[in-house]
Amino acid sequence: MPKYFYRKMLTEKYAYDTLTKIHVLVAKLRIVILGPPGSGKGTYASRLTNILGIPHISTGDMVREEIRAQTEIGRKIREYSDRGELVPDEIIIGLLIERLKKPDAQKGFILDGFPRTIGQAEALEEITSIDVVINLNVPDEIIIQRLSNRLTCRRCGAIYNRLTLKPKVDEICDICGGELYQREDDKPEVISERLKVYRRSTEPLIDYYRKRGLLKDVYCNDLMTPPDVIVNEILKIIRGQK
Repeated sequence: MPKYFYRKMLTEKYAYDTLTKIHVLVAKLRIVILGPPGSGKGTYASRLTNILGIPHISTGDMVREEIRAQTEIGRKIREYSDRGELVPDEIIIGLLIERLKKPDAQKGFILDGFPRTIGQAEALEEITSIDVVINLNVPDEIIIQRLSNRLTCRRCGAIYNRLTLKPKVDEICDICGGELYQREDDKPEVISERLKVYRRSTEPLIDYYRKRGLLKDVYCNDLMTPPDVIVNEILKIIRGQK
């Protein structure tokens, strides 16, 4: 795959507080969020994108959209999935390159679900610079409680939680009125193995970014911690990057 270099110096970054939240104004801000399944990556990213004015880019969402749209790439991805094989990095990186070319990503992005390996991190460096990597640290017991109570909208993909982020009407999405359901991989018997796989595969990646001075740890040790509390912790870190 050819190398792509879109690296530019960050020319302006500053933050200020208001009564209710921290607004961050940037010339360019490129964020990676790392964390195990159920750590809140999607929830926090959806709030950050509204505050920062940069898109939340989930490689998982991109893959699902390609499959749903039955594109040529989507059909290839389906073939790998049906065989129980991982989708090759070249396909994921190709999708990401195209996504980062879109106008809304020119001021930055919040990247969720990529990279997952050092090889992917090295490929990402050839596509774009990264300003900060947020590493979400959440105890396994909290993740298991959180995931086993997570609900997802079948129509728009919005995420809710029976304990901490309830919809206004049971089993109905506040945003689009779609049906809420529990994903198969959010069932307790599956979660523990997912966490083991994550820890094993991602630990080298955490060390990789820590050695580069990009990694910032954020901790959540209480199941009932409101999402906005963690979002504000992340915003404080971003403010410190100026």
